[in-house]
Amino acid sequence: MNEPVLDIVGLAVDLGGREVLSEVDLRLRPGELVGLIGPNGAGKTTLLRTALGLIPPRRGTVAVHGRTAKQAQGSVGYVPQRHEFAWDFPISVAKAVATGRTHLTGLLGRRTEQDRTAVDAAITRVGMDDLRTRPVGELSGGQRQRVLVARALALQPRLLLLDEPFTGIDAPTQELLSGLLTELRDEGVAVLMTTHDLAAATTLCSRLCLLNRTVVADGEPAALADTDIWLRTFGLDRAEQLLRSLGVSR
Repeated sequence: MNEPVLDIVGLAVDLGGREVLSEVDLRLRPGELVGLIGPNGAGKTTLLRTALGLIPPRRGTVAVHGRTAKQAQGSVGYVPQRHEFAWDFPISVAKAVATGRTHLTGLLGRRTEQDRTAVDAAITRVGMDDLRTRPVGELSGGQRQRVLVARALALQPRLLLLDEPFTGIDAPTQELLSGLLTELRDEGVAVLMTTHDLAAATTLCSRLCLLNRTVVADGEPAALADTDIWLRTFGLDRAEQLLRSLGVSR
């Protein structure tokens, strides 16, 4: 039970000839909900995509359940930022959620009863039963976010990666997703999410990992009151805003 679900050691990643991540170490165990916090351009999305096996590292290792990221692709749930999904594609909510199991069924594979059960359970879990036949192009922003989460949950993952899940959603959806992430944590799922919503992160997360191309600090939210680590992560102006939101004075 204590074996890490995600184990990243000495990770370095280059994109377009520029170093984006350097010497990143990060470990998630079952039942941990970790917030990945950092400024724009810090490498947060790159870290998630590398953990998914979509970007090859220049140096270091990524292990998921003891396997390489490439080998584990079909077992990791991923919620991308909403703009990355083709919402104008003529597909229903149920069919969009079912694409989350493509790694298991193949693009043209026949859906089994197990597939249908997993998809139905994921749709129910995000409160979209009444909208399962609606075209995704007709959904609101909050409803679209629920579809992306259900799509990831249809895989029944033990590791869930989310990229900015709280950005631009309505209050009911934020409340639902917060409760759902807490439930998944309690069920032993390891959850790693990037977010700019520090208030949500400090409330929900068992750990915060501050990232700016490398890990600046990693610990329980209450243990990250040292102003220096926020300054090193965000720079002076942004760090002061964040510290005020946390009730920490310099």
